[in-house]
Amino acid sequence: MIGNKKTRLPAKSHVIIFTNNLCVAMFPAVEGRHTGYASFKKTRRQLHRLLKSLNGADKNTRKDLVRCFYESIPQLKQTLHADAAFIADNDPAASCIDEVVMTYPGFFAIMVYRLAHKLHLLGIPLIPRVMTEYAHSVTGIDIHPGATIGDVFCIDHGTGIVIGESAIIGKRVKIYQGVTIGALSVKKEQASMKRHPTIEDDVIIYAGSTILGGDTVVGRQSIVGGNVWLTESLPARTIVYQQPNNHIRKR
Repeated sequence: MIGNKKTRLPAKSHVIIFTNNLCVAMFPAVEGRHTGYASFKKTRRQLHRLLKSLNGADKNTRKDLVRCFYESIPQLKQTLHADAAFIADNDPAASCIDEVVMTYPGFFAIMVYRLAHKLHLLGIPLIPRVMTEYAHSVTGIDIHPGATIGDVFCIDHGTGIVIGESAIIGKRVKIYQGVTIGALSVKKEQASMKRHPTIEDDVIIYAGSTILGGDTVVGRQSIVGGNVWLTESLPARTIVYQQPNNHIRKR
């Protein structure tokens, strides 16, 4: 962990530039290219400078942090490629993986989250949060870098999604727009507690649903229908939905 209560702030614009360059280096299709113009070598230098702007770490520590982060890049890229393929396979509107990478805000938010999460796990302050808040500002998808999300994740449409800091999401989970995976209450003294739900493998959560509470577990292969308010756990292979109350008649 580096930084302390008197940590100097890195320039927000520099973090955003680093984020965009790193995304293009990972997937040139983000900018509609087949080869990246922003190399990993360039982003390594940018990360070094960002870390230098934070006090509490000497040159060797910064080098170790950068080395550890970039050693994880091949695995991160493999995971993100699987995310993109999962989205393409499940969305009939997607013609190919490149279309997902280039145009889908859900994929962009997932990519920035996975990169920021790795930096978060390395104990780097501020920078991961700036990264995910930047993604939030351009996609409407708010994923805290401290959340834990398993391999292969699908966000469809995405606008208005909130995933809290201590949320745990399993593998092959699909989430639609307007979903909140949040805390049951907001109290500062709960900062170190698990405040957000656990979503197990192969769960689908449809648009507008709200799932709250650190003790709430949605069991594997469950389906949460649209506009559901959920504060209690669901067993595996459960379907929960709101009973529609629409009245339809001829004019």
